[in-house]
Amino acid sequence: MVVSISCPVQRRAVAKAEYDAFFAACPSRQLLERISDKWVALVLAALDGDGPRLGAASGDEPQPMRFSELSRRIAGVSQKMLTQTLRSLERDGMVARTVTPTVPVTVTYELTDLGRSLQEVMRGIKDWAEGHMEEALTHRDGYDHRQCDAAD
Repeated sequence: MVVSISCPVQRRAVAKAEYDAFFAACPSRQLLERISDKWVALVLAALDGDGPRLGAASGDEPQPMRFSELSRRIAGVSQKMLTQTLRSLERDGMVARTVTPTVPVTVTYELTDLGRSLQEVMRGIKDWAEGHMEEALTHRDGYDHRQCDAAD
């Protein structure tokens, strides 16, 4: 017998219990794909006050940032990629975009509560990567050396 669930809260609870990223059709895969992007990690870190900052010390408190400031802070990101990243983060509720009617218009971005909760996890991954880079490079060198020996 199929029971109809009419209450939106109950429908969300049932759907939440069914999220499993190991299933191809699970929508959480889209979210995993989004948050595993390097630009997402760097935008979240920048908006959280992590990393180098022009005219300020590293580790500042989170504060709204303009597009141009984010662009300068995240070396190597193109304008197109930064725009796409910010739009996707705004769509998923991790970044809030605020438009202030000035001349010219001022647009700032800041982390939402959801974005801050993700940034806590991402900071740990970033710290892990930075702390284990030498070990990974050593393993890469060994692997590459073994591959060269096998090819000879």
